[in-house]
Amino acid sequence: MRLLRKLLAILVTIIAVLVVVFIVMKVFLGNTMPSGEDGPRAERLADDMLKAMNYEAYQQLEEIRWTFRDSHHFVWRKKVDSVTVKWDDYKAIFCTKTLDGEASLSGKPLTGKLEKKALNKAWELFANDSFWLVAPFKIRDPGTSRELVSTAIGNGLLVTYSSGGVTPGDSYLWILNAQNRPVAWQMWVSILPIGGLEFSWENWKQYEGVWLATDHQGPGPISVDITNLEVE
Repeated sequence: MRLLRKLLAILVTIIAVLVVVFIVMKVFLGNTMPSGEDGPRAERLADDMLKAMNYEAYQQLEEIRWTFRDSHHFVWRKKVDSVTVKWDDYKAIFCTKTLDGEASLSGKPLTGKLEKKALNKAWELFANDSFWLVAPFKIRDPGTSRELVSTAIGNGLLVTYSSGGVTPGDSYLWILNAQNRPVAWQMWVSILPIGGLEFSWENWKQYEGVWLATDHQGPGPISVDITNLEVE
């Protein structure tokens, strides 16, 4: 009986080690970015995806307010191209096209290099954090290309950004449901050493007719959540 228990313990240990090795290999080796088909079929799928989220209504939104991971707070006045960002003790207001604006720390205005550094930081936060909210509407931004890719649940859309944002060259594979609304994406981005990390797109709700998702579950306990979402 004692020998049996020892053998069982060894077997459990071996299985545990194999599971850990599998997870480590999957995480650190990542997935190779697939190649797809560009052209009319990919563009039709892009049309269907935008229609499923009511892109026309999104274009008419004047203002979007949200909090990213309980730490970055945004007011984006789309119509006038003005963004207010608050993080830590900083506050910045800037134009996304020129990065002209002003910044303060603990209520005191910044000037010179300190102001420029704060404005650049605010832009980086906005570029990243807004992408987790409105990326589905940016699949036809200038500098993008699209490919139709087969996934486990149907057609997917691989979008590559050759310009724009903070890290041009990144690619995202949108995994779509039967209604052509995203359920997840896989990412091949320069800031991550792991290719093909998958995050969900869920908790879809309509805001002034626009479909937006606020919950993104990644590997293990990793999640990216958006709260306090309001639109006008």
